[in-house]
Amino acid sequence: MIDMGDSNGAADWAADWNEISEGLRKDLGAQIHTQWIRPIRPGSFEPGSGMLNLHLPSEFSANWVRERFADRLALAWKIVRPEVRSVTIAAAPRDADATRPRTTSPVPHAPAPAPRPALADSGNRISLDASQVFAGFITGQSNVLAYNAAQRMAAIEKPLFSPLYLKAATGQGKTHLLHAIGNAFAEVNPGARICYCPAEKFMNDFVSAIQRGDSMAFKARLRGFDMLLVDDIQFIIGKNSTQEEFLHTIDAILGSGKRLVVTSDRAPQALDGVDQRLLSRLAMGLVADIQPADIELRRAIIGARIATMRMGEVPEEVIEFLARTISRNVRELVGGLNKLMAYAQITGQKVTLPLAEEQLSDLLSANRRRITIDEIQRAVCQFYKVDRSEMSSKRRARAVVRPRQVAMYLAKVLTPRSYPEIGRKFGGRDHSTVIHAVRLIEDLRTRDADMDGDVRALLQQLES
Repeated sequence: MIDMGDSNGAADWAADWNEISEGLRKDLGAQIHTQWIRPIRPGSFEPGSGMLNLHLPSEFSANWVRERFADRLALAWKIVRPEVRSVTIAAAPRDADATRPRTTSPVPHAPAPAPRPALADSGNRISLDASQVFAGFITGQSNVLAYNAAQRMAAIEKPLFSPLYLKAATGQGKTHLLHAIGNAFAEVNPGARICYCPAEKFMNDFVSAIQRGDSMAFKARLRGFDMLLVDDIQFIIGKNSTQEEFLHTIDAILGSGKRLVVTSDRAPQALDGVDQRLLSRLAMGLVADIQPADIELRRAIIGARIATMRMGEVPEEVIEFLARTISRNVRELVGGLNKLMAYAQITGQKVTLPLAEEQLSDLLSANRRRITIDEIQRAVCQFYKVDRSEMSSKRRARAVVRPRQVAMYLAKVLTPRSYPEIGRKFGGRDHSTVIHAVRLIEDLRTRDADMDGDVRALLQQLES
């Protein structure tokens, strides 16, 4: 029960957790809920940062839940309590008093000293996640430039560019690279002071420092780092005082030859409401774009994750299904795989395609882009250089029949249309004709590398 200063406040938070817990039980099943979710207890809430601390009985259970359900728990809390912006998951403190959750909001004019800001944490590695390293980052055509630039920034030699600006949409790996840079730099520079700081936290800590009359000490601490890693810079948009301070911080760090890496979900020029001087500093180094992972990279990520989990084989059809269907971002892809593997392990079931479709139905539905048969026909005709009218014609020439059969196969794979519905879109053909085409292309893909390559290329084009 969270101590909000009165029993009613504590009861409200406890009631909210009961509601969230019940919803997760329905989503995850009784076994996973009983073993992993039900033991969770809400801990302290930090109103300034919007962070809620969640506790589990052991470090093992905390790590297991954090790896698999952190995003889901954060989203559930945000829906019920908008003031919660993030969650941390850790083992419950052993101290009896510490296990009694509380809020950390300061009492006005209280005689107790104000808490130290996050940037004053002891040690040389501030807020770095040691598990996020280069070895765990899978590369492909969409992210290789950012990966190589990140390695250069972390090398012992002075990089040719600074700052490094990593641009990527949510869940594509920019935060992973940010931590990997810090961890790699710490290995080659053991005494270096490195700080990872989300932009929103930078802003909140700066405002708190001003309110405490401690702004000069805050600036001195910040500029004392040898490497500063700032995540999601777009969150300082519109905050003039914070922008001004960040501008001075950039100048101080770069002017002294130190290293700066920032991330954002958009290019510097697209950051509306940002001081032009700050935009100029952000764009003066290297802007490395991380594009959404293509299907080949998604397959590689799944394969690498399965190898590290060591939880048995996963059928190729399941890997292909996940890679093809969960395409919005890498975080969702890995989260979906984790959920599927955990469910299979706990229930003792084999990982199969029907199990994946059942357990990941919500995630799959959110990721599935509505591809139409018309789109498929256009893409196939362009690929094979045949006229669009041939999709509905009665011609039996091989040069026409094979593209038509490929289009029928893709229509069945990529759309929810039935065989009769597909047949009607191909000149009113009988459903048996469509079934024959689908089975034929499936068989050809296993025996003919050229056909498999054609289909893969079309799938990538249509799903991108």
